[in-house]
Amino acid sequence: EFLVEISGTTVTITCPLTEGSIAWEITGIQPESRERKYVIENHDSSPTNVSCSTDDKKHEMYLNARVCTNCEELDVLAVTGIITADLLITFGVLILVYYCSKNRKGKGSTGSWLQGQKMQRPPPVPNPDYEPIRKGHREVYAGLETRGF
Repeated sequence: EFLVEISGTTVTITCPLTEGSIAWEITGIQPESRERKYVIENHDSSPTNVSCSTDDKKHEMYLNARVCTNCEELDVLAVTGIITADLLITFGVLILVYYCSKNRKGKGSTGSWLQGQKMQRPPPVPNPDYEPIRKGHREVYAGLETRGF
C-alpha cells in the first residue's frame, strides 16, 4: 500500500492514509513531519521499519531499499535497445566468420608457425620400394609396362 520512490540516495515514502494528521515512525525515531510524503535524505541502505498512523489507523512497512550514489536509471526501452544491438552485432560476427571460413575449406593450413614445425623435422627415411628411377637401374621396374588405352 505504501508508495516508495528511490532516486540516488533519496527515498520518498507515501503513506496510504489520506485524511487527518499523519504521524511517522522510523525505527524508534518520530520525525516532525505530518505530511503524507516522508523523504529520507542520504539513506544508508540499512533495513528500516516504517509506520504511518492517524488517530485510529496505522500502517507498517519493512523497508529494505538499496541505494547508491553513482547509479544511473535506465528505462525499459534503453535496456531493450542495448540487448538487441548486442545480439545483432554478435550474429553479424558469427555470419562473417562462417562465410570467411567456408571459402577456406579443403585448403591446407599455410600458417608460418606450421611451416616452421615442418622444417625442423628431419626428412623421412626413403622406402626402397619407391625409389626414383635412375639411369642404368631399370631392373627394379622392369616388370612394369605402360598400358595402352
